[in-house]
Amino acid sequence: MIRKPLLMMLLFAVFAISCGWFETDAEPQPRLSMFVGVDISGSFVKGDYFDDALNFLSYYIYCHLHALDDLKEPNVLFVGAIGGAREGEPKTFFPIQTFENKSIEEIRTQLKEIFPKEGINPYTDYNAFFEQVATTVRNRNLLLRPISIVMLSDGVPDVESSQAADYESIDLSPLEKLARSITVRLLYTDAATAKKWQTLVSRRRVKMWTQDAKVMTSWNDETIFVPNQPIEEQTRFFEWLKDNVDFGVRSAFLR
Repeated sequence: MIRKPLLMMLLFAVFAISCGWFETDAEPQPRLSMFVGVDISGSFVKGDYFDDALNFLSYYIYCHLHALDDLKEPNVLFVGAIGGAREGEPKTFFPIQTFENKSIEEIRTQLKEIFPKEGINPYTDYNAFFEQVATTVRNRNLLLRPISIVMLSDGVPDVESSQAADYESIDLSPLEKLARSITVRLLYTDAATAKKWQTLVSRRRVKMWTQDAKVMTSWNDETIFVPNQPIEEQTRFFEWLKDNVDFGVRSAFLR
């Protein structure tokens, strides 16, 4: 039996909610944790797609920070390099404040300062990048929040086995228990490399999406990104972005 004081409190709570007394105008805070890695190895920096990748990334970051066309706004954003002068070398993660309150042009300038072409490193180390992401998530208490990891890279690891790139050495295990929703997006690769990431890189909870460089460079085609049109009105670009980059992916163990 419910005692009378407790019953009165319950009735008051129901009445207050029905009258809207507890309503608030505060919008729910975004929960997405976004990490962006840029390949600074010679094979990618000296290749055909590095400039296009940084240009695309400036738009991608700006659109997500402003949640344009219902793109997911990140609560935290970290941008860092994939690779270094030696195996396991940690790199600086630039936080969201580095890019907030900046125009697309200012973000592009910032990215070129962070990733200069003359700052080439010989070693592409995906494992060190994944480990640094995991450490950041734990240290910042971002556990259980959705995580999006975007990598601009040709996707070819420098770890070699029998004189061939060893994709099985790529270790996603540090990411597996960080959250229920973890997506790794590898952009600017090629079809053969993408297939190896999809089939040879072991994973269970982590979701994987790859996109070929030839598809990625089509983002700034005039039929997709209309010249002299404000970014807020780039409907075709947002459609392309959602279909080719921010595509929803199923976990490996659900397939």
